[in-house]
Amino acid sequence: MAGYSFYPDKPLSQYKKSDTGLIVSIILLWGLGVGALYFCSSAYSGKMLGGEFALVKRQLVASLVGFAGLAFFAFVPFSKIRRLLPVLMLVTVALLLATFVPAFNEERNGAKRWVKLLFFRFQPSELAKFALILYLANFFDKYQKQADNDERSVFPAVMVMTLFVSLIFAEKDFSTGLFLFLICLLLFFISGIKTLWLIPMAVIGIPALAMMIVWEPYRMERIAGYLHPEQFGQGVNYQTNASLRAISAGGFWGQGIGSGLAKLSSIPEVQADYIFAGWTEAMGFVGVALYFVILCVFAYRAFKVSFYCPSRFGAIGAFGCAAAILFQSLANVAVVCGAIPSTGIPLPFFSAGGSSMIITLCMCGFMINAARGDEDADEELNFEKDEEIKVLNEAGEYERL
Repeated sequence: MAGYSFYPDKPLSQYKKSDTGLIVSIILLWGLGVGALYFCSSAYSGKMLGGEFALVKRQLVASLVGFAGLAFFAFVPFSKIRRLLPVLMLVTVALLLATFVPAFNEERNGAKRWVKLLFFRFQPSELAKFALILYLANFFDKYQKQADNDERSVFPAVMVMTLFVSLIFAEKDFSTGLFLFLICLLLFFISGIKTLWLIPMAVIGIPALAMMIVWEPYRMERIAGYLHPEQFGQGVNYQTNASLRAISAGGFWGQGIGSGLAKLSSIPEVQADYIFAGWTEAMGFVGVALYFVILCVFAYRAFKVSFYCPSRFGAIGAFGCAAAILFQSLANVAVVCGAIPSTGIPLPFFSAGGSSMIITLCMCGFMINAARGDEDADEELNFEKDEEIKVLNEAGEYERL
């Protein structure tokens, strides 16, 4: 694995400058998400927030911030993003630590996942996903360029990953911490480092995860409810059962955008983690198929960008962002369908929550940047080639080769 790399050496002059398919799929997913949020949250917003558009307005404000972030990460050169990365990491750690400070945190259902920033709440674990992906992309790019890289040089990346995941676990956000840990392992694997590092990580990580599950009774209850759904119909499985009823009611064509709202209100917090059930009831199998077609187009274009990006930093970063959005989407849908135990992972572009929307759009901006290519990376590749030719010429071996 030490010499493995799926990043082709392709000059920027032959690289596609933009990816229209990726941009269109992002816009379509965002549009579907805002529409789904409206007809899933209007009843709740009307009763609890004083207006049926209340949650949609909040989502649109977050979207404006998110699109600003998308533009920033889409057009700022990778070299400048890398110089800003230490600041991003420090800000992320500071926000994660702020969740433990009573003056800044906000606790809900026993979990301290949010910080109060001026007039809005923010979930630092969402920012941690993006920051850690960029950090690992930057680290593995530098690691590849080291002539004497070995297993010991990966230790800083392991420690930073452990710090971020541990802080998220300490917030009692087990699902997000586990998800981020798995995304990091995937980046370790695709970056081409020796797989020996995965063995101690698994030896330490698997028992630690098992202990955290056993330590909290509600996590054991969720697993028990998943294994024996008939015994927890009015308890931990209430949302899942209501979700399955809503999905069944959708049929092939769906109940229509307006007719299913009364039923959707029976699912607690349907506008959050179970919004896909509302989308399915309203739009039926046709709506589900439409969503997955667009998601597949997004995934195909995003992963293709990572395979052909001339910058190794951009390639790894784009791969991590695409994997995070795709696998988080699939995990949320699996929870809604009862295929895996209940988690607190939102559905990207759909679930109510400004933090998720902002960071998701920032990730999309980074992928668009990778799709456009990176002039700094191309110049660096050409410089390295020129230096290599120069050395061969001086050694008198270039003509022989």
